[in-house]
Amino acid sequence: MHDDEAPQQPPKPRGRGARAAGGIAVAIGIFLAKAKALLGLVFAWKWLLLAGKLVWPLSTMFLSLWFYAVLFGGWKFAIVLVLMILVHELGHYVTWRNFGVQASLPMFIPGFGAFVRAPLTGTPAQNTAAALAGPVFGVAAAAACWGFGWTLGEPHLAPAQRFWTGCAYVGFFVNLFNLIPTPPFDGGAVAGAIDARLWIAGAVLLTLWVVLFAPTPFGFVIVLLMLITAIPRVVGVLRGTIDPRASGLTAGQRVAALVAYLAVIGIAIAGAAATHLEQTTAT
Repeated sequence: MHDDEAPQQPPKPRGRGARAAGGIAVAIGIFLAKAKALLGLVFAWKWLLLAGKLVWPLSTMFLSLWFYAVLFGGWKFAIVLVLMILVHELGHYVTWRNFGVQASLPMFIPGFGAFVRAPLTGTPAQNTAAALAGPVFGVAAAAACWGFGWTLGEPHLAPAQRFWTGCAYVGFFVNLFNLIPTPPFDGGAVAGAIDARLWIAGAVLLTLWVVLFAPTPFGFVIVLLMLITAIPRVVGVLRGTIDPRASGLTAGQRVAALVAYLAVIGIAIAGAAATHLEQTTAT
């Protein structure tokens, strides 16, 4: 007997491709989950490193806060003073960072303000701008305190109750003092960029001010710091080993720096005089 039907093929297993695709999807999902966890760990370490960098600056800031609170007999003024100093230093920091210079975060020295370390890798004009930016920000902070006092109606209060006006006076005065044209002050850096012979006038001015108005141990420490940093440079200018106009600025840049320098000095003097008068005048 002849059978003309085709032989039947064994049935193919169904779902093998789907199972393979599902396995791949699961593997990709596990990989992405682990990659996400790894990225999260990396970013967590990044924040931990950033927190580590903040420990020392914040420690010096809080130490200064405690020092000024003890010195002036209260936390309120100490907090405002430290914040005004911080704003001043952030002027240096932000300006240098905008120029691509790797400046450090502000470090506080109780009783002596604060400082920002920065390698002088910028151009002379950039370094001069960064030096002047601190007093500019500081004067602005003092003006903000003064304006806030006006919004609270301090001009109509008794002089002893004009807290924010007093803070503004201190802010204007401290930044004006910092503009004295001699190292180690910001004014010394700006003056050296304009014409280093200004250091001579600054050294004499600072010494006379301390002798006449602040003959205290703190005042003489300031003079000592000036002698250590400024006198060798002044001697170099007098002997001719330092060219007083060799800062690297062009003539136009020196004129612009001088105008800006004198403008900030003028604003600081006006602010200090006005707030002092307001602080001592009864309504």
